[in-house]
Amino acid sequence: MAKTYLEIVKYMVEAKFTIEGVVDKPDIIGAVFGQTEGLLGSDLDLRELQKNGKIGRIEIDVQQSSNKTFGKLHLPASLDRIETCILAAAVESVDRVGPYEANFSVDKVEDTRSEKRRKILARAKELVKKLLDTEIPDSKEISEMVQSDVRASEITSYGPEQLAAGPEIASSDELVIVEGRADVLNLLRNDIATAIAVGGAASNIPKSIIDLASQKDTTLFVDGDRGGDMIARSILNVADIDYIAKAPDGKEVEDLTRKEIIKALRTRIPVDQYRGLGSQNRFQRRPEPAQPMQTQRSELQRPEPRPEQARTQEPALAPRESPISSARTISQEVAKIDQKAYTPASSLGKAEAAEQEQKPVLEAQVMAQVATGLDELSGTLRSRLYDSAGNVQKEVPIRELLSEIDYSKGAYAIVLDGVITQRLVELALQKNIKAIYGVKANPLTRKFHDIVLYTKEQGKIS
Repeated sequence: MAKTYLEIVKYMVEAKFTIEGVVDKPDIIGAVFGQTEGLLGSDLDLRELQKNGKIGRIEIDVQQSSNKTFGKLHLPASLDRIETCILAAAVESVDRVGPYEANFSVDKVEDTRSEKRRKILARAKELVKKLLDTEIPDSKEISEMVQSDVRASEITSYGPEQLAAGPEIASSDELVIVEGRADVLNLLRNDIATAIAVGGAASNIPKSIIDLASQKDTTLFVDGDRGGDMIARSILNVADIDYIAKAPDGKEVEDLTRKEIIKALRTRIPVDQYRGLGSQNRFQRRPEPAQPMQTQRSELQRPEPRPEQARTQEPALAPRESPISSARTISQEVAKIDQKAYTPASSLGKAEAAEQEQKPVLEAQVMAQVATGLDELSGTLRSRLYDSAGNVQKEVPIRELLSEIDYSKGAYAIVLDGVITQRLVELALQKNIKAIYGVKANPLTRKFHDIVLYTKEQGKIS
């Protein structure tokens, strides 16, 4: 755009020219003024318009080649668009410059305010974007802010100890125990309203926590550090906890994202399993996601105790022998038990003899084959279900074993790289399972005569 002294330039006339000879800029400008003088009257005379500030100085871009002169002419104007277009047409009427023929052709009449409007529009977009990005939150952020504030206001105080708790702590059948108020608030922000805080006192667990844990399905959710392990041990010594969940290593519950919270609660483990394993291996293996809390609870309901059945023909079991340390030793012991349990048909009634005839002759060999699975699963935190032929029916993580037994059909034996619990034994009896092999066993409240129980540490326990 040509320079001009006009304060306001509304339009710019742009024309190109060709002159059949070599001329200079003053020659071209003089020809334009001279040949348009008096052509349009005094109101549109270029000299008068320039004196009155209606048009600016004419700018010429000149190039010369082969005895010809060509270039562009720029005429700024502050007239209206009709008068400007008349001036543009007048410029095209110039046909000579000095002694040479000339040809002027207007390329365009540009509204300079359009360019300003484009710049204004572009700048306005930048300002609006900056305002939206840095100053005004979007609707989702506003919703989250409002929800967070509302959730924070819903934290209640529970019990005489005034423990921080979610609003549904009294009405829900589920309970999540955490360390502090900030943990409760973070769970509440992520729609978990059944959390309660112990207050961070690992040495003095509030009585309200103990009472609630005895009444509800309870999950202890601790930080992923040494302090979390200490609080877990303290609470497990005094409260009836069902499951243990732990934050990722080095993180605290109050800092977890929604995804991390859900993952930690889904991969929780039963408290019996937590007690039976070393502290370094409790949360290292999580190969498959467990079911959500509500679904898992419904599937892992504690079964009704099975009444003991009287057995008139039950042979006396051998006294406990030394601990069994390998699958081969277990197999040998099983074979001994099987030989003792087999009573010749001649000493039984006809009906009992017929039933004994149907008992698989190779039962001891099947049990020996099943026992080898204990060594194969060592260190995996997994379990297997075997059929009566010694074939693997299913292999699942230990945390899913109870639910898998509940749905299984025709299972004959269980092998697990973990602890044999009374709940596991009772459920196995309901499913007519004949043997369970594990690393160790929790104390059992009664003897079980319908199932063979073996551990690496204790040997035969039933």
